[in-house]
Formats: sequence, structure tokens, C-alpha cells
Amino acid sequence: MRYFWRTASRSAYIPFLEKLELTVRAFSASGRALFFFFAGLCIFSSVALLAMLNNSLLVAVPASGGTLGEGIIGTPRFINPVLAMSDADRDISTLVYSGLLKATPQGGYTEDLAAQYTISPDGAVYTFTLRDATFHNGMKVTADDVLFTIAKTQDPALKSPLRANWDGVVAEKVDAKTVRFTLRSAYAPFIENATLGILPKTLWEGVSSEEFPFSDLNTSPIGTGPFKLASISRTASGIPSAYELRPFANYVLGRPYLNSIRLQFYQSEQDLVNALEDGDIDAVGGISSAALAQIQDFPLSRAPLNRVFGVFFNQNQSAVLRDKDVRRALDMAIDRDQMVAEVLHGFGTPLEEPVPPTAVRASRTARTSTTTNALLAQQALIKAGWVLKESVLTKTTGTGKNAATEELAFTLATANVPELRAAAEYVRTVWGEMGARVNVQIFDQGDLSQNVIRPRKYDALLFGEIIGRELDLYAFWHSSQRNDPGLNIALYANSTADGLLEKMRSTTDNAKRMSLYAQFATEFKNDIPAIFLYAPDFVYSMPKDMKGVTLGSIETPSDRFLSAATWHRQIDYVWPIFQGATH
Repeated sequence: MRYFWRTASRSAYIPFLEKLELTVRAFSASGRALFFFFAGLCIFSSVALLAMLNNSLLVAVPASGGTLGEGIIGTPRFINPVLAMSDADRDISTLVYSGLLKATPQGGYTEDLAAQYTISPDGAVYTFTLRDATFHNGMKVTADDVLFTIAKTQDPALKSPLRANWDGVVAEKVDAKTVRFTLRSAYAPFIENATLGILPKTLWEGVSSEEFPFSDLNTSPIGTGPFKLASISRTASGIPSAYELRPFANYVLGRPYLNSIRLQFYQSEQDLVNALEDGDIDAVGGISSAALAQIQDFPLSRAPLNRVFGVFFNQNQSAVLRDKDVRRALDMAIDRDQMVAEVLHGFGTPLEEPVPPTAVRASRTARTSTTTNALLAQQALIKAGWVLKESVLTKTTGTGKNAATEELAFTLATANVPELRAAAEYVRTVWGEMGARVNVQIFDQGDLSQNVIRPRKYDALLFGEIIGRELDLYAFWHSSQRNDPGLNIALYANSTADGLLEKMRSTTDNAKRMSLYAQFATEFKNDIPAIFLYAPDFVYSMPKDMKGVTLGSIETPSDRFLSAATWHRQIDYVWPIFQGATH
């Protein structure tokens, strides 16, 4: 029999196959059986080796699919980057809206709606060029949308929480795809303003300033972010109970992998924890350290919050706190590691500087046990002239008829929040062991802000500060910010520190800013206007199979969604050459 390879137009004789057939026929029956057995074994081995080689070369890549159900405390009211105030507002706004730039979990920025941007040599002019981008309803994004959003943020009638960030900034349209911002002077932290989510002008321009906070667009948002609103579930009384978000296929940084994110709203932290334990949701974030003890069996990821907590001294009101030896001893007495363990259940980072641990790599002072710290602090004060009487340190000033005895006693004010109450009790106990009589005063948060902090009516204040990504400490420590509405609640005044803070906010060179901060920290540690205690962790419970999550630097809880477009629960395997073409 002759073997031919046939095509539509020709055929070819294949002598090898003919010789193979003749050879096999020459075998005995048992020989042919052995031949076919080894031939099959050879083919099977070859296929298996090829499969193993193929698998060894394949790489895992994210694939579309999967959902996420997350619980949030509160109900959204302003899903609008101009007005967002609550965590629920900011959470959904972060997913639905996007800005010229996008903050990254690593603490930097990347282009989002902007294709590129430039900063003038004097640091006062920022120019952004837009990409070809669309809103969720298909409308093109233009420079007019950007200018409209900024104008609304600057509108005093709207009372945007971001208004101060845009004070004095002149925004102008260069062309349909280019906008320019001119500042009064160089201000390095301005770059963070470019993350402001952009509103669609054509939908909002007919809404007056009076109607703006009440528009239905605040609860049915249309933006340019990675996810778009799909549906809203409501209670019998019409209050939103859940938002269903779907991936936006035309998102400029690429379509997200998850098929949906469902955000369900709860009115208390305990309700939220119960929902997680019952399987109604599979993710929660930002709950208190006490509640975290209930969900220890769930997978937990953690990252330091850009929040610093400490005790701020009001030397204008408390004479005893004007004594630097006293302030130094109060600092010496506290064991931050033990405080984090007891007050935060370990979900925090001990802190000795006025910046979060993600901002700088600060050195830590070696500490021993709390009791030893307190005794060492007590001995330091005794050496400075204080005397221990009935467990309280006292000091006599003046002589003769002018002699006066001063007790180491003062009040410590804080908010009626479980974590802060526990922290206040901790420092009261430690300082009591040292020889200080501390009276803790607990205030409701509104009362604390209005009647204690604003008029500066406290000896010492246990409080927290949110430090932005750009490490701008001017509002917290510059002497011009000592009075309300300034945030210098320690009433700190140091001309050298003022100069360093001014230079820090005017330079865009990060290395120079870190050098300036180091000099400021030296002044701060010498003066001791406050003592810092800890930075709490942001803790996020997510499904074990969720990949692509990067928490990094968390300024506000909504920052957990900065990497949401890359989250995935499904994976595919492809050859490396196809890796970039899978999404």
C-alpha cells in the first residue's frame, strides 16, 4: 500500500509510513503487541512532558469574575466629592469618582483623568492635560467639567469640607483638554488637591447652590471612577440599605476585575460584626480595636492610619505644665508598647513623633517596664527639686512669706470614645504611679470641640490628628495657628520651627522636605509641647481568596479602595508573551 499526503492540488508519496507498515507486519503477534505498547508509552510520555513544560511556563494572571460584599456603618448622604463628609460618603465616592490624579497605596500619585501634568519652576503653576475619558453615562470629560467642580468646591454657599484646600487658587481653561491652576505662592501639598473627583457639568450646572445639597445626584452618582452605580436597595421607609456597583468598562486605567461590589449599610458596629459572622457580608474595615477581638478568626490585613494620637499641653492654662522637667517626666513615664497592647489590643504602632510611622523612619527610645519608667520619671523630678508627699509630687517656690507649694496636678480632657477613654485611663494610672494627680474629663465629641478645644479651655488634651500624605504640619504647629480655627492645640510657638514649617510646604523636593522635618523634630523634642502615644492601625477583613489588595498608606478609611480596580478573586494561566493582553 502506498501512502500519500494529499492537498487540494497535489499529493506526495511518503515512503517512511510504507516501510513502517512492512516492518510491523514482519513482527510476530507478540512482537507487534510489544511494539504498539512501547509506541503508546512513548506518545503518552511525550504528551505528559509537553504538558509539564507548558505548565512550568504558564503564569497566573487576574481574571474577570467574582463579587465582594462589604459592610459599612452609616448611610450615605453626599456621594459627591465636593460635599462628602462621612465614611460612607467617601467610600462610595472613591469607587465612583476619579480625579486628575489618583493617590496610590504607596503614598504617591499617578495620572488618572490627566494624561500628564507639569509644575512651573517656581512651584506656583500646575498644568494638566486630560486623557480621552468618559463619564459613566458616556459623556466626554472636558476642561469645563474640571473647572465646574473646582468652582463648586470654592463656592462658600456649599460649605465644602475641601474649600480651604482651594482657597486662593485660580483655575483656568487653556483649551478643551487642558487646565491650569495658579497658586498665590509655592505650596507643595497642593498636588493632593488634584485627586478631587470630577463632576459632570452638564448634569449639575442646572442645580443652584441652594438645591445642590438636596439633589438626587448626590445619592445616584455619575462619575468617571472604576465602578458605576448599578442599583440601590432601600428599606420600607425609603432609606438606602445597599448599593450595587458594577465595573466601568471604559475606566481610563482599565476595567476592574470584580463583577460587582455590594456595599451594605449598618447603623452600629455590633450590627456590622454580626453580619460578618452570619455570612451576610464578607468584608469589613475600620472598626474599633475592641470589636476586632470578636473577629480574630477571620482573615485580617492591617496598615497604619495617617492619624497620630497624643497629649497636647496648654501651658497658657496650666502653670505646672510650663515646667519642661514636668513635661519631660510625663513623656518618660509612658511605655508606648504596653499602651498599644492594652488599649489597642495590639492593633497600632507606638509613636514618639508628631507624624505617622509611614511618613518617616523615626528612631524609638528604648523603654523598660511601665513601673520602672514611672519610677525613673519620679526620680528625675525629685532630682529637679520636687518632693513626694502622700504619693503626690510637690514643689515649693519662693521663700518666706512668698513661699508657695505647687502640686503636680492637672486635668486631662478627651472625647467620649471607648479607645480614647481607655487611653486616658492608662496615662492617668501611669502618671499616678509617677506622682501626678490627674483628673480625667470626658466630653461628648461635639461638646469637646465647641466648648473645650475651640476656646482652648483645657490643661492637657488627649486627641488625634489626621496627617495628609504630603506631611504638611503647618496647620498643627505653626504659631499663627494657635487660635481657633487653627489646629495648633498645643499653642506651640517657636520662631525656628515656624521657619522650618514654612520651608517644608514650599519645596517639592522630598529629600529637602525630610531634612527640614528632621530639623523641626529636633526643635519639637527639645520643647516638648506635646507627647505622642500611638498611631492606630486600619484593619481590613477580606475573603482569603481576594488578591491584588494593597492597603499601604491609609489617610482615611476610604483609601482602602485605592487599589480596588486590581482586586480579583479569579485567575487564568497564560504564557508570558500573552500576559499583558489579558485585561
